[in-house]
Amino acid sequence: MTTSRNQIALGLEERLSDATKLLATIMCLPLVDGIFPALVLAGALDTTAGILQVGLLVFGGSATVAVILAEMDGTPREQARTVLIVGAVLLVVAAVEAALAPTIQSLLNLELFERFAALVIAAVAAQTASARIGEYLPRPAVIVGLGLIGSLDPAGAELVLVPDAALVLRAVASAGVGVGFAFLVALLAPTLREHVDIDRFRFGSAVALGLLPLSLLGMPFGRAPLAVLAVTALFAFDPSGTATVREDSTHARHRDSAPDRALPDGGQDAEDSDEAVQSVDAPISAEGRAPWL
Repeated sequence: MTTSRNQIALGLEERLSDATKLLATIMCLPLVDGIFPALVLAGALDTTAGILQVGLLVFGGSATVAVILAEMDGTPREQARTVLIVGAVLLVVAAVEAALAPTIQSLLNLELFERFAALVIAAVAAQTASARIGEYLPRPAVIVGLGLIGSLDPAGAELVLVPDAALVLRAVASAGVGVGFAFLVALLAPTLREHVDIDRFRFGSAVALGLLPLSLLGMPFGRAPLAVLAVTALFAFDPSGTATVREDSTHARHRDSAPDRALPDGGQDAEDSDEAVQSVDAPISAEGRAPWL
């Protein structure tokens, strides 16, 4: 199985060392940076396909898969328990944001804001697919903030004390889809580590996510993101895979920390010398980060 360098996960990995905190940040990031509220206001959850697409691509996604497969320790049951703990917080916050959506909606020109919502999803998809492209794009929170300012229309503002129950249920269902996906990945983690090419899944997820804003803009793509994600999962599965990310990274750490084996003539074992040369020549990230995401 090849390694994945999901840029969102790598950026957070520099700041968070604990895998549980990293998973919580990855899954809750759409709630914090405004992506999920923007999708709720743009009507992305109006259909069953939309609920599935947002859940799988926004809350699930390649970053969540990379964190579970490459960073989390413990048995599948322990990892699944961690996912459920993070998921409980995710469901509550998603419900709260959906409950506030009608009040926020009364302040905005939705037709204009939908364009900004589509733009922020396209930016996230580009950042997931290519780190170089992501360097030149503003952060999602910046795009959402500009969208709120640009589409602000306080003339029809009103405080909605009774939230839209159907919208809240759809938001919780979408978050639940993402949590369920992460839960399934955690349970199947030992098998997925051996047989899933995370790089292929990352790129395919970026393509599927890139189709989502087109459907928000009224283009006839419908369930295309789901179809692309299904094909991505099929092509990312490698039945002949044997090496795992965990084993490769553990071997590398043991190799680097193990003392040199001295030979009778004072030299080094040829295998160790070759490995030392390879470790020097092997490409690593400029920041010195762990390469298995």
